[in-house]
Amino acid sequence: MLIVLIVAVLSGLFACLSVAIFGRRGSSVMETRIEMFRARATTQRDEADVDIEMTFGERVVRPAIDGLARSATNLLPQSVLSDIQHQLTMARSPMKLSSFVTFWMSSLAVFGGLGLVVFFTIGSLPSLAVAVVLLVLGYRLPRMWLKSRVKAKQKAVILGLPDNLDLITTCVEAGLGLDAALARVAEHSQGPLSVELHRMLRDVAMGKLRREAMQEMADRIGVEELSIFIASIIQAEKLGVGISRVLRVQSDQLRTKRRQRAERLANEAPVKMIFPLVLLIFPAFLAVILAPAVISISETF
Repeated sequence: MLIVLIVAVLSGLFACLSVAIFGRRGSSVMETRIEMFRARATTQRDEADVDIEMTFGERVVRPAIDGLARSATNLLPQSVLSDIQHQLTMARSPMKLSSFVTFWMSSLAVFGGLGLVVFFTIGSLPSLAVAVVLLVLGYRLPRMWLKSRVKAKQKAVILGLPDNLDLITTCVEAGLGLDAALARVAEHSQGPLSVELHRMLRDVAMGKLRREAMQEMADRIGVEELSIFIASIIQAEKLGVGISRVLRVQSDQLRTKRRQRAERLANEAPVKMIFPLVLLIFPAFLAVILAPAVISISETF
């Protein structure tokens, strides 16, 4: 009888302990889930408040434009996208690929809409020609703008390259290393070449090989003279030729090319002046010279 009573008491204690333990575990899990739901509700409420604080353009217009840009980017061929990205890199433009595609499609839509308005308003064959011209203009205008940015950067590099190369040659002949000479030129010069030199030196400082960084700089700029200069430096490093001698030869060649370019532009000037002279200046001269004679003849007869 005593043994049965002891077993019953121990069983009751074990049951109470089990209920207490499992009840505590269940309550802790439940409390954890409740806290998770509270945190999620608070986060959703904060996000809702942020959405309310955002403007209409940030909440609606920008996502719609981004979606259209992604759709247009997916429709364009990969070769066209790679060409645009390369031109954006060469132009050192802060515009992203999706932003340029959006600008391109917007230009096409605006000029195409103007062409349709002209065609449906006038409704004749000349209006159709005007609509086609506007559509082609909307298609070509963004690419022409981007190419003009690239050409402007390349022209600035071509104009500043001989003087910068002379400075690099002077620094190397004075005892500086090539990296130190490039850093000195990048520090004391201005323009797109200085920016590209800073970027190239930063890539070298981050662990990239100098010849790879210089080759990437040549690809970003796309100027033949700079590509020849970088190829000469890389070849000289491979063959163990003195850098100062190579720099001196390249500097002389660039000065010669600059003089030849100036002479070519001077020889092209008379040909380029023919059209303004014939279309603008000669008619004004004829009007000034013949007007008194025409007035006198008209008064005589």
